Amino acid sequence: MTSENTQITMFGADWCRDCVRTKKQLDELGVPYTYVDLVADPAAADVAREISGRTNIPVVVYPDASHHVEPTNADVEAKLRELSLI
Repeated sequence: MTSENTQITMFGADWCRDCVRTKKQLDELGVPYTYVDLVADPAAADVAREISGRTNIPVVVYPDASHHVEPTNADVEAKLRELSLI
């Protein structure tokens, strides 16, 4: 797999406690990801909404094209293990 295929994208905002928690988890696990700041890039909120069908954040998009909306740490960890990313 190329690094592009293993890329995680997280849509979030710094004012969102769940977003801060999920970012911290990914950082602590050493999992590379692209962070899309919806405050800095409001148009990206439309992209996140198209992916999730909801306006809740964070939206975490995994390399297998699945996603989580407002995931718990356990949700994220289980998915990362399923994809052999941790």
